[in-house]
Amino acid sequence: MRAAVAGASGYAGGELLRLLLAHPEFEVGAVTAGSNAGARLGSIHPHLTPLAGRVLEDTTAGVLAGHDVIFLALPHGHSAALAERLPSDVVVIDCGADFRLESETAWTAFYDTPHAGSWPYGMPELCAKGGEQLRAGLVGARRIAVPGCYPTGISLALAPGLAAGVLAPDDVVVVAASGTSGAGRSLKAHLLGSEAMGSMSAYGVGGAHRHTPEIEQNLSRAAGTPVTVSFTPTLAPMPRGILATCTARIATDTDPAAVRSVWEAAYTPEPYVHLLPEGTWPRTADVLGSNNVHLQLALDERAGRVVVVSAVDNLTKGTAGAAVQSANLALGLDETLGLPLTGVAP
Repeated sequence: MRAAVAGASGYAGGELLRLLLAHPEFEVGAVTAGSNAGARLGSIHPHLTPLAGRVLEDTTAGVLAGHDVIFLALPHGHSAALAERLPSDVVVIDCGADFRLESETAWTAFYDTPHAGSWPYGMPELCAKGGEQLRAGLVGARRIAVPGCYPTGISLALAPGLAAGVLAPDDVVVVAASGTSGAGRSLKAHLLGSEAMGSMSAYGVGGAHRHTPEIEQNLSRAAGTPVTVSFTPTLAPMPRGILATCTARIATDTDPAAVRSVWEAAYTPEPYVHLLPEGTWPRTADVLGSNNVHLQLALDERAGRVVVVSAVDNLTKGTAGAAVQSANLALGLDETLGLPLTGVAP
């Protein structure tokens, strides 16, 4: 099957191409870009040796035509107009935010473009109230919205506890650290090596980060009731990876000894979400380049809170890996095809 990548010059686009090159059922078709159209792919992504000689084409519906699956790795607000011009029978996977949010009010509060509606949400492991997962809604889908990187680690960390009723939905606090690639490839002064390396900083403080409504949407689906999240992102001096520390009050009358079993039941069958052995805590280094999410939890009995820590590679499971995983489900393929279960170390 032929796969096209729009926005191939960015970090997410480059990661998509890396995964597609290892996929046994996909052939890389058109690779397109905006301002980088006309450049050799190898001049931008020299690590993609098999595609180094490809020339980036303009991102148009005509160039993308004739493919079985089209991945859109475009800036927020750019996918909706292009998607309207793509055939309805082609699988389109959007890695941007355009179709993630169901609420128009939530969208307009955080984005400056019109709400384009919502597509099936590409996080198959996410559980809703009662334990039902989103996986079934992705099988055979022609349009899929890839989750954001922060929402991936945070939602998978807390959803089982909310769905099972062992976490209270009214006091959820998350502090997460992300590598600099999460901000994209555009030149920004605060992301220069001399500014970011050896330093950590907070941003989007006070509920201002655009991923906040997506996190709340996912956790509200799990809880079966509205969830409000206090989310503080921080910038860490590393290229890629997210470490999220997520806490919520333990629900009244919950047996502390049964808390861990809720996460074990939810994720033991999952190929990519791993609850680590007790006493072992997630590290971003251990998920580097893989489609894995590592989790660990503890009950802070003095504070009456459950603490769940997650680690995810923001470019793999946090973006491109989720896109390929969703495409596999949409096209009736084995969900794990082309997706690495092992990380890169050291």
